[in-house]
Amino acid sequence: MPSAPDEAQAGVTTGTADHSSCSGGKEFRFILSQDISLPLSFRVNRFVPDRTLLIERSAPVLFVECTLYIDGVQFGLSTNTRLKSLGSPYCWNELVTLSAKYRDLTPFSHLAFTVWDMSSGEDNIYIVGGTTISLFNSKNQLKTGRLRLRVWPNKMADGSLSTSTPGKVPKTKREEIERLERVANKYIRGQIPHIGWLDNLIANAADKLEKESERTENLHSSLIVELCSFEHRVVFQEYGAKLHTSVPSSLVDISKNKLVIACDPEIGRINPSEHKHSVLAWSLARGVNDREMKPSSVDQKLIQNILKYPPTRTLNVDEKQLLWKFRFYLTSEKKALVKFLLSVEWSDIQEAKQAVALIPRWESIDVADALGLLSPVFQNEEVRAYAVGVFERASDEELQCYLLQLVQGLRFERSDRSRLAHFLVNRALSNYELASFLRWYLVVELHDPSHARRYLCTYEMLEDAIMRYIRRKMDFKCGRV
Repeated sequence: MPSAPDEAQAGVTTGTADHSSCSGGKEFRFILSQDISLPLSFRVNRFVPDRTLLIERSAPVLFVECTLYIDGVQFGLSTNTRLKSLGSPYCWNELVTLSAKYRDLTPFSHLAFTVWDMSSGEDNIYIVGGTTISLFNSKNQLKTGRLRLRVWPNKMADGSLSTSTPGKVPKTKREEIERLERVANKYIRGQIPHIGWLDNLIANAADKLEKESERTENLHSSLIVELCSFEHRVVFQEYGAKLHTSVPSSLVDISKNKLVIACDPEIGRINPSEHKHSVLAWSLARGVNDREMKPSSVDQKLIQNILKYPPTRTLNVDEKQLLWKFRFYLTSEKKALVKFLLSVEWSDIQEAKQAVALIPRWESIDVADALGLLSPVFQNEEVRAYAVGVFERASDEELQCYLLQLVQGLRFERSDRSRLAHFLVNRALSNYELASFLRWYLVVELHDPSHARRYLCTYEMLEDAIMRYIRRKMDFKCGRV
Protein backbone atom coordinates (compact mmCIF):
# COMPACT_ATOMS: atom_id res chain seq x y z
CA MET A 1 0.00 0.00 0.00
CA PRO A 2 1.11 3.60 -0.48
CA SER A 3 2.55 5.77 2.26
CA ALA A 4 -0.70 7.57 2.94
CA PRO A 5 -2.52 4.47 4.16
CA ASP A 6 0.43 3.66 6.41
CA GLU A 7 0.30 7.11 7.95
CA ALA A 8 -3.44 6.90 8.34
CA GLN A 9 -3.17 3.54 10.00
CA ALA A 10 -0.63 4.82 12.50
CA GLY A 11 -2.70 7.90 13.28
CA VAL A 12 -5.86 5.94 13.94
CA THR A 13 -4.39 3.25 16.13
CA THR A 14 -2.88 5.84 18.47
CA GLY A 15 -5.49 8.57 18.29
CA THR A 16 -8.86 6.82 18.30
CA ALA A 17 -10.59 4.04 20.14
CA ASP A 18 -11.26 0.77 18.41
CA HIS A 19 -14.41 -1.20 19.14
CA SER A 20 -15.34 -4.83 18.90
CA SER A 21 -18.42 -6.98 18.65
CA CYS A 22 -18.92 -10.72 18.68
CA SER A 23 -21.05 -12.51 16.13
CA GLY A 24 -21.16 -16.29 16.00
CA GLY A 25 -18.09 -16.54 18.27
CA LYS A 26 -15.92 -14.43 15.94
CA GLU A 27 -14.74 -11.03 17.11
CA PHE A 28 -15.14 -8.12 14.71
CA ARG A 29 -12.95 -5.12 15.55
CA PHE A 30 -13.72 -1.79 13.96
CA ILE A 31 -13.14 1.96 14.14
CA LEU A 32 -15.88 4.59 14.01
CA SER A 33 -15.53 7.10 11.18
CA GLN A 34 -16.39 9.96 13.56
CA ASP A 35 -13.16 9.24 15.48
CA ILE A 36 -10.86 9.71 12.47
CA SER A 37 -9.72 13.32 12.15
CA LEU A 38 -7.23 12.59 9.35
CA PRO A 39 -7.75 14.20 5.93
CA LEU A 40 -9.20 12.04 3.18
CA SER A 41 -6.35 10.73 1.02
CA PHE A 42 -5.94 8.19 -1.76
CA ARG A 43 -3.54 7.34 -4.55
CA VAL A 44 -4.30 7.72 -8.26
CA ASN A 45 -2.33 4.83 -9.70
CA ARG A 46 -2.83 4.64 -13.46
CA PHE A 47 -5.26 4.95 -16.34
CA VAL A 48 -5.66 2.08 -18.83
CA PRO A 49 -7.34 3.45 -21.99
CA ASP A 50 -9.48 1.50 -24.42
CA ARG A 51 -8.60 1.04 -28.09
CA THR A 52 -10.85 3.96 -29.15
CA LEU A 53 -8.75 6.53 -27.33
CA LEU A 54 -5.53 5.14 -28.77
CA ILE A 55 -6.96 5.46 -32.28
CA GLU A 56 -8.58 8.91 -31.94
CA ARG A 57 -5.82 10.64 -29.92
CA SER A 58 -2.33 10.12 -31.27
CA ALA A 59 -0.35 11.56 -28.33
CA PRO A 60 -2.71 12.44 -25.48
CA VAL A 61 -1.51 14.45 -22.47
CA LEU A 62 -3.67 13.36 -19.56
CA PHE A 63 -4.44 14.44 -16.02
CA VAL A 64 -7.12 13.35 -13.54
CA GLU A 65 -9.47 15.73 -11.75
CA CYS A 66 -10.51 14.42 -8.31
CA THR A 67 -13.63 15.75 -6.56
CA LEU A 68 -15.44 14.75 -3.37
CA TYR A 69 -19.24 14.76 -3.26
CA ILE A 70 -21.17 14.43 0.00
CA ASP A 71 -24.90 13.71 -0.30
CA GLY A 72 -24.74 14.66 -3.97
CA VAL A 73 -23.16 18.09 -3.36
CA GLN A 74 -19.54 18.97 -4.12
CA PHE A 75 -17.49 19.32 -0.93
CA GLY A 76 -14.42 21.56 -1.22
CA LEU A 77 -12.34 22.25 -4.30
CA SER A 78 -11.25 19.74 -6.91
CA THR A 79 -7.65 18.50 -6.99
CA ASN A 80 -5.76 17.65 -10.19
CA THR A 81 -2.91 15.22 -10.74
CA ARG A 82 0.16 16.15 -12.75
CA LEU A 83 0.23 15.78 -16.55
CA LYS A 84 1.19 12.44 -18.09
CA SER A 85 2.10 11.76 -21.73
CA LEU A 86 4.35 8.69 -21.85
CA GLY A 87 1.81 6.38 -23.44
CA SER A 88 -0.45 3.57 -22.28
CA PRO A 89 -0.83 2.73 -19.48
CA TYR A 90 -0.64 6.28 -18.08
CA CYS A 91 0.89 5.83 -14.63
CA TRP A 92 0.82 8.66 -12.05
CA ASN A 93 1.07 6.78 -8.75
CA GLU A 94 0.32 10.15 -7.17
CA LEU A 95 -0.95 10.71 -3.64
CA VAL A 96 -3.97 13.04 -3.48
CA THR A 97 -5.09 14.62 -0.20
CA LEU A 98 -8.39 16.51 0.03
CA SER A 99 -9.45 19.13 2.57
CA ALA A 100 -12.28 16.97 3.96
CA LYS A 101 -11.67 14.62 6.89
CA TYR A 102 -12.98 11.11 7.34
CA ARG A 103 -15.23 12.27 10.18
CA ASP A 104 -16.96 14.66 7.73
CA LEU A 105 -18.11 11.84 5.46
CA THR A 106 -21.63 10.45 5.24
CA PRO A 107 -22.78 7.07 3.87
CA PHE A 108 -23.56 8.87 0.59
CA SER A 109 -20.04 10.21 -0.02
CA HIS A 110 -18.55 9.70 -3.48
CA LEU A 111 -15.23 10.31 -5.17
CA ALA A 112 -15.57 11.53 -8.75
CA PHE A 113 -12.65 11.19 -11.20
CA THR A 114 -12.60 12.92 -14.60
CA VAL A 115 -9.77 12.17 -17.04
CA TRP A 116 -8.83 15.14 -19.26
CA ASP A 117 -6.63 15.43 -22.37
CA MET A 118 -4.60 18.65 -22.86
CA SER A 119 -2.73 17.63 -26.01
CA SER A 120 -4.53 20.38 -27.99
CA GLY A 121 -3.58 23.14 -25.54
CA GLU A 122 -5.09 24.66 -22.42
CA ASP A 123 -7.86 26.39 -24.39
CA ASN A 124 -9.09 23.15 -25.95
CA ILE A 125 -9.31 20.51 -23.22
CA TYR A 126 -10.88 17.22 -24.21
CA ILE A 127 -12.91 15.03 -21.85
CA VAL A 128 -11.61 11.47 -22.01
CA GLY A 129 -14.10 10.08 -19.51
CA GLY A 130 -15.31 10.01 -15.94
CA THR A 131 -16.06 7.57 -13.15
CA THR A 132 -17.53 7.70 -9.65
CA ILE A 133 -17.07 5.44 -6.64
CA SER A 134 -18.94 5.37 -3.32
CA LEU A 135 -16.67 5.52 -0.27
CA PHE A 136 -18.94 3.29 1.85
CA ASN A 137 -20.36 -0.09 0.94
CA SER A 138 -23.87 -1.38 1.60
CA LYS A 139 -22.87 -2.30 5.18
CA ASN A 140 -21.76 1.30 5.91
CA GLN A 141 -18.12 0.18 5.98
CA LEU A 142 -15.41 2.33 4.43
CA LYS A 143 -13.97 0.91 1.22
CA THR A 144 -10.23 0.32 1.25
CA GLY A 145 -7.47 -1.05 -0.94
CA ARG A 146 -7.00 -1.08 -4.69
CA LEU A 147 -9.99 -0.49 -6.95
CA ARG A 148 -10.33 -0.75 -10.73
CA LEU A 149 -13.00 1.72 -11.85
CA ARG A 150 -14.79 1.57 -15.19
CA VAL A 151 -14.39 4.92 -17.01
CA TRP A 152 -17.34 6.17 -19.05
CA PRO A 153 -16.03 7.68 -22.32
CA ASN A 154 -16.65 11.34 -23.17
CA LYS A 155 -18.50 11.96 -19.89
CA MET A 156 -17.59 14.09 -16.90
CA ALA A 157 -17.80 12.27 -13.59
CA ASP A 158 -21.31 12.60 -12.16
CA GLY A 159 -21.26 13.06 -8.36
CA SER A 160 -25.03 13.03 -7.85
CA LEU A 161 -26.68 10.34 -5.72
CA SER A 162 -28.07 8.64 -8.83
CA THR A 163 -24.79 8.86 -10.71
CA SER A 164 -24.66 8.21 -14.44
CA THR A 165 -20.95 7.24 -14.31
CA PRO A 166 -20.70 4.40 -11.77
CA GLY A 167 -17.21 2.96 -11.48
CA LYS A 168 -18.42 -0.29 -9.94
CA VAL A 169 -19.04 -2.92 -12.59
CA PRO A 170 -21.94 -5.38 -12.14
CA LYS A 171 -20.90 -8.98 -11.45
CA THR A 172 -22.27 -10.22 -14.77
CA LYS A 173 -20.14 -7.74 -16.75
CA ARG A 174 -16.84 -8.00 -14.89
CA GLU A 175 -13.72 -9.10 -16.67
CA GLU A 176 -11.38 -11.68 -15.14
CA ILE A 177 -8.84 -9.07 -14.02
CA GLU A 178 -11.56 -7.09 -12.24
CA ARG A 179 -12.81 -10.19 -10.46
CA LEU A 180 -9.31 -11.08 -9.30
CA GLU A 181 -8.65 -7.59 -7.95
CA ARG A 182 -11.81 -7.71 -5.84
CA VAL A 183 -10.78 -11.08 -4.44
CA ALA A 184 -7.29 -9.70 -3.73
CA ASN A 185 -8.80 -6.90 -1.65
CA LYS A 186 -10.69 -9.43 0.45
CA TYR A 187 -7.46 -11.38 0.88
CA ILE A 188 -5.60 -8.28 2.09
CA ARG A 189 -8.39 -7.48 4.59
CA GLY A 190 -8.18 -10.99 6.02
CA GLN A 191 -11.58 -12.10 4.74
CA ILE A 192 -9.92 -15.00 2.87
CA PRO A 193 -7.62 -17.40 4.80
CA HIS A 194 -3.91 -17.26 3.95
CA ILE A 195 -2.32 -20.42 2.54
CA GLY A 196 1.37 -19.83 1.82
CA TRP A 197 2.16 -22.10 -1.15
CA LEU A 198 -1.21 -21.49 -2.82
CA ASP A 199 -1.00 -17.72 -2.34
CA ASN A 200 2.28 -17.55 -4.26
CA LEU A 201 0.82 -19.45 -7.21
CA ILE A 202 -2.24 -17.21 -7.35
CA ALA A 203 -0.13 -14.04 -7.06
CA ASN A 204 2.08 -15.08 -10.00
CA ALA A 205 -0.95 -15.95 -12.12
CA ALA A 206 -2.59 -12.62 -11.30
CA ASP A 207 0.56 -10.70 -12.30
CA LYS A 208 0.69 -12.49 -15.66
CA LEU A 209 -2.99 -11.81 -16.29
CA GLU A 210 -2.55 -8.13 -15.48
CA LYS A 211 0.42 -7.76 -17.84
CA GLU A 212 -1.47 -9.50 -20.63
CA SER A 213 -4.49 -7.23 -20.14
CA GLU A 214 -2.25 -4.17 -20.49
CA ARG A 215 -0.68 -5.49 -23.72
CA THR A 216 -3.98 -6.38 -25.36
CA GLU A 217 -6.56 -3.92 -26.61
CA ASN A 218 -9.08 -3.14 -23.88
CA LEU A 219 -12.79 -2.89 -24.56
CA HIS A 220 -13.26 -0.47 -21.66
CA SER A 221 -11.10 2.24 -20.12
CA SER A 222 -10.19 1.76 -16.47
CA LEU A 223 -8.80 3.96 -13.72
CA ILE A 224 -6.93 2.24 -10.90
CA VAL A 225 -6.97 4.01 -7.53
CA GLU A 226 -5.84 2.93 -4.07
CA LEU A 227 -7.85 3.97 -1.00
CA CYS A 228 -6.36 4.19 2.47
CA SER A 229 -6.29 1.06 4.61
CA PHE A 230 -6.59 1.04 8.40
CA GLU A 231 -5.72 -1.52 11.05
CA HIS A 232 -9.41 -2.40 11.45
CA ARG A 233 -12.52 -1.88 9.38
CA VAL A 234 -13.97 1.66 9.51
CA VAL A 235 -17.70 1.78 10.21
CA PHE A 236 -19.74 4.92 9.63
CA GLN A 237 -21.23 6.70 12.60
CA GLU A 238 -22.28 10.32 12.57
CA TYR A 239 -21.15 12.44 15.51
CA GLY A 240 -24.08 13.15 17.85
CA ALA A 241 -26.50 11.03 15.82
CA LYS A 242 -29.97 10.60 17.30
CA LEU A 243 -30.74 7.10 18.45
CA HIS A 244 -34.53 7.48 18.31
CA THR A 245 -36.21 8.15 14.99
CA SER A 246 -39.81 8.80 14.22
CA VAL A 247 -41.97 5.86 13.16
CA PRO A 248 -42.99 5.97 9.46
CA SER A 249 -46.64 6.76 8.92
CA SER A 250 -47.06 3.56 6.90
CA LEU A 251 -46.25 1.51 10.01
CA VAL A 252 -48.72 3.41 12.18
CA ASP A 253 -51.61 2.75 9.76
CA ILE A 254 -52.96 -0.63 10.94
CA SER A 255 -54.99 -1.08 7.76
CA LYS A 256 -51.75 -1.43 5.77
CA ASN A 257 -50.02 -3.80 8.18
CA LYS A 258 -50.85 -7.14 9.73
CA LEU A 259 -48.64 -6.42 12.74
CA VAL A 260 -50.05 -4.41 15.63
CA ILE A 261 -47.92 -1.38 16.50
CA ALA A 262 -47.81 -0.55 20.22
CA CYS A 263 -46.30 2.81 21.16
CA ASP A 264 -44.28 2.93 24.38
CA PRO A 265 -44.49 6.47 25.86
CA GLU A 266 -41.57 5.76 28.24
CA ILE A 267 -39.01 5.23 25.48
CA GLY A 268 -36.15 7.69 25.93
CA ARG A 269 -37.14 8.62 29.49
CA ILE A 270 -35.03 8.15 32.62
CA ASN A 271 -35.15 4.67 34.09
CA PRO A 272 -36.24 5.14 37.76
CA SER A 273 -34.18 2.18 38.98
CA GLU A 274 -31.01 3.34 37.24
CA HIS A 275 -31.60 6.89 38.43
CA LYS A 276 -31.99 5.76 42.05
CA HIS A 277 -28.82 3.69 41.80
CA SER A 278 -26.93 6.67 40.37
CA VAL A 279 -28.17 8.95 43.16
CA LEU A 280 -27.10 6.48 45.87
CA ALA A 281 -23.69 5.97 44.29
CA TRP A 282 -23.36 9.72 43.89
CA SER A 283 -24.17 10.27 47.56
CA LEU A 284 -21.38 7.92 48.59
CA ALA A 285 -18.92 9.73 46.33
CA ARG A 286 -20.04 13.14 47.61
CA GLY A 287 -19.24 12.10 51.16
CA VAL A 288 -15.52 11.83 50.38
CA ASN A 289 -13.69 14.95 51.63
CA ASP A 290 -10.07 13.85 51.45
CA ARG A 291 -8.22 17.06 50.53
CA GLU A 292 -5.01 15.18 49.76
CA MET A 293 -6.57 12.65 47.38
CA LYS A 294 -4.83 12.49 44.01
CA PRO A 295 -6.06 10.74 40.86
CA SER A 296 -4.35 7.65 39.51
CA SER A 297 -2.84 7.63 36.03
CA VAL A 298 -6.08 6.19 34.62
CA ASP A 299 -8.22 8.80 36.38
CA GLN A 300 -5.80 11.51 35.27
CA LYS A 301 -6.31 10.54 31.62
CA LEU A 302 -10.08 10.52 32.08
CA ILE A 303 -9.97 13.98 33.65
CA GLN A 304 -7.84 15.37 30.84
CA ASN A 305 -10.31 14.00 28.30
CA ILE A 306 -13.18 15.66 30.17
CA LEU A 307 -11.36 19.00 30.18
CA LYS A 308 -11.09 18.79 26.39
CA TYR A 309 -14.85 18.45 25.95
CA PRO A 310 -16.59 21.35 24.15
CA PRO A 311 -18.54 23.72 26.45
CA THR A 312 -21.91 22.46 25.17
CA ARG A 313 -21.29 18.79 25.99
CA THR A 314 -23.28 17.43 28.95
CA LEU A 315 -21.34 15.44 31.53
CA ASN A 316 -22.65 12.04 32.54
CA VAL A 317 -22.96 10.82 36.12
CA ASP A 318 -19.58 9.05 36.21
CA GLU A 319 -17.76 12.11 34.86
CA LYS A 320 -19.42 14.37 37.43
CA GLN A 321 -18.48 12.00 40.24
CA LEU A 322 -14.88 11.92 39.07
CA LEU A 323 -14.55 15.72 39.02
CA TRP A 324 -16.18 16.08 42.43
CA LYS A 325 -14.02 13.36 43.96
CA PHE A 326 -10.78 15.13 42.98
CA ARG A 327 -12.06 18.71 43.32
CA PHE A 328 -9.33 19.74 45.80
CA TYR A 329 -6.61 18.39 43.53
CA LEU A 330 -8.05 20.24 40.53
CA THR A 331 -7.92 23.69 42.17
CA SER A 332 -4.50 24.23 40.60
CA GLU A 333 -5.91 23.57 37.11
CA LYS A 334 -7.70 26.70 35.91
CA LYS A 335 -9.27 24.92 32.94
CA ALA A 336 -11.05 22.55 35.33
CA LEU A 337 -13.19 25.14 37.16
CA VAL A 338 -15.97 25.38 34.58
CA LYS A 339 -16.17 21.59 34.24
CA PHE A 340 -16.23 21.24 38.03
CA LEU A 341 -19.09 23.71 38.37
CA LEU A 342 -20.97 21.73 35.73
CA SER A 343 -20.65 18.64 37.94
CA VAL A 344 -22.22 20.34 40.99
CA GLU A 345 -25.78 19.44 41.98
CA TRP A 346 -26.96 23.00 42.65
CA SER A 347 -30.30 21.82 44.04
CA ASP A 348 -28.39 20.35 47.00
CA ILE A 349 -27.82 23.26 49.40
CA GLN A 350 -24.85 21.72 51.20
CA GLU A 351 -23.14 20.74 47.99
CA ALA A 352 -23.69 24.19 46.50
CA LYS A 353 -22.13 25.80 49.59
CA GLN A 354 -19.06 23.58 49.32
CA ALA A 355 -18.66 24.42 45.64
CA VAL A 356 -18.98 28.18 46.21
CA ALA A 357 -16.48 28.04 49.08
CA LEU A 358 -13.99 26.30 46.81
CA ILE A 359 -14.13 28.88 44.00
CA PRO A 360 -11.82 31.49 45.66
CA ARG A 361 -9.15 28.80 46.14
CA TRP A 362 -9.12 27.98 42.42
CA GLU A 363 -6.45 29.15 40.04
CA SER A 364 -7.68 32.32 38.29
CA ILE A 365 -9.39 31.40 35.01
CA ASP A 366 -9.12 33.09 31.62
CA VAL A 367 -11.63 35.62 30.32
CA ALA A 368 -12.92 33.20 27.67
CA ASP A 369 -13.73 30.60 30.35
CA ALA A 370 -15.39 33.23 32.53
CA LEU A 371 -17.77 34.01 29.68
CA GLY A 372 -19.12 30.46 29.93
CA LEU A 373 -20.05 31.06 33.59
CA LEU A 374 -22.47 33.80 32.45
CA SER A 375 -24.47 31.36 30.31
CA PRO A 376 -27.98 30.22 31.32
CA VAL A 377 -26.49 26.97 32.66
CA PHE A 378 -25.21 28.78 35.77
CA GLN A 379 -27.89 30.52 37.83
CA ASN A 380 -25.97 30.73 41.11
CA GLU A 381 -25.31 34.37 42.03
CA GLU A 382 -21.86 33.69 43.52
CA VAL A 383 -20.72 31.91 40.36
CA ARG A 384 -21.91 34.73 38.11
CA ALA A 385 -20.35 37.31 40.43
CA TYR A 386 -17.03 35.47 40.21
CA ALA A 387 -17.22 35.60 36.40
CA VAL A 388 -17.86 39.35 36.50
CA GLY A 389 -14.85 39.73 38.79
CA VAL A 390 -12.65 38.08 36.16
CA PHE A 391 -13.86 40.58 33.54
CA GLU A 392 -13.17 43.45 35.95
CA ARG A 393 -9.47 42.57 35.73
CA ALA A 394 -9.52 42.54 31.90
CA SER A 395 -8.29 45.47 29.81
CA ASP A 396 -10.62 47.66 27.76
CA GLU A 397 -9.35 46.14 24.51
CA GLU A 398 -9.99 42.61 25.76
CA LEU A 399 -13.36 43.59 27.19
CA GLN A 400 -14.46 45.08 23.87
CA CYS A 401 -13.88 41.72 22.16
CA TYR A 402 -16.44 40.09 24.48
CA LEU A 403 -18.79 43.06 24.88
CA LEU A 404 -21.52 41.72 22.57
CA GLN A 405 -21.62 38.37 24.40
CA LEU A 406 -21.70 40.15 27.77
CA VAL A 407 -24.65 42.27 26.67
CA GLN A 408 -26.49 39.16 25.55
CA GLY A 409 -25.66 37.57 28.90
CA LEU A 410 -27.77 40.21 30.67
CA ARG A 411 -30.92 38.30 29.72
CA PHE A 412 -29.83 35.41 31.93
CA GLU A 413 -29.42 37.54 35.07
CA ARG A 414 -31.98 37.29 37.86
CA SER A 415 -32.55 41.04 38.27
CA ASP A 416 -32.58 44.07 36.01
CA ARG A 417 -29.91 45.83 38.07
CA SER A 418 -27.47 42.96 38.30
CA ARG A 419 -23.78 43.11 39.06
CA LEU A 420 -23.03 42.48 35.39
CA ALA A 421 -25.16 45.47 34.35
CA HIS A 422 -23.43 47.77 36.88
CA PHE A 423 -20.03 46.53 35.74
CA LEU A 424 -20.72 47.27 32.06
CA VAL A 425 -22.04 50.74 32.84
CA ASN A 426 -19.10 51.65 35.09
CA ARG A 427 -16.50 50.46 32.56
CA ALA A 428 -18.25 52.38 29.79
CA LEU A 429 -17.76 55.65 31.70
CA SER A 430 -13.98 55.29 31.50
CA ASN A 431 -13.85 54.63 27.74
CA TYR A 432 -15.83 56.60 25.14
CA GLU A 433 -15.46 53.89 22.47
CA LEU A 434 -16.64 51.21 24.88
CA ALA A 435 -19.62 53.37 25.86
CA SER A 436 -20.59 53.87 22.21
CA PHE A 437 -20.51 50.13 21.45
CA LEU A 438 -22.43 49.32 24.63
CA ARG A 439 -25.14 51.86 23.83
CA TRP A 440 -25.74 50.51 20.32
CA TYR A 441 -25.72 46.89 21.48
CA LEU A 442 -28.41 47.75 24.03
CA VAL A 443 -30.47 49.62 21.41
CA VAL A 444 -30.43 46.57 19.13
CA GLU A 445 -31.58 44.28 21.96
CA LEU A 446 -34.54 46.60 22.66
CA HIS A 447 -36.21 45.20 19.55
CA ASP A 448 -36.51 41.78 21.23
CA PRO A 449 -39.91 41.94 23.01
CA SER A 450 -39.10 39.04 25.34
CA HIS A 451 -36.15 40.89 26.92
CA ALA A 452 -36.88 44.53 26.04
CA ARG A 453 -37.63 45.47 29.66
CA ARG A 454 -34.29 44.15 30.91
CA TYR A 455 -32.30 46.01 28.26
CA LEU A 456 -34.34 49.19 28.67
CA CYS A 457 -33.41 49.23 32.35
CA THR A 458 -29.71 48.81 31.52
CA TYR A 459 -29.97 51.47 28.80
CA GLU A 460 -31.48 53.94 31.27
CA MET A 461 -28.72 53.10 33.77
CA LEU A 462 -26.14 53.93 31.10
CA GLU A 463 -27.85 57.19 30.10
CA ASP A 464 -28.19 58.33 33.73
CA ALA A 465 -24.56 57.46 34.50
CA ILE A 466 -23.33 59.36 31.43
CA MET A 467 -25.43 62.42 32.33
CA ARG A 468 -24.12 62.42 35.92
CA TYR A 469 -20.59 62.07 34.61
CA ILE A 470 -21.05 65.03 32.26
CA ARG A 471 -22.58 67.18 35.02
CA ARG A 472 -19.65 66.44 37.34
CA LYS A 473 -17.18 67.48 34.64
CA MET A 474 -19.12 70.68 33.96
CA ASP A 475 -19.27 71.50 37.67
CA PHE A 476 -15.54 70.86 37.94
CA LYS A 477 -14.80 73.25 35.05
CA CYS A 478 -17.03 75.92 36.58
CA GLY A 479 -15.26 75.62 39.93
CA ARG A 480 -18.28 74.33 41.80
CA VAL A 481 -16.43 71.32 43.11
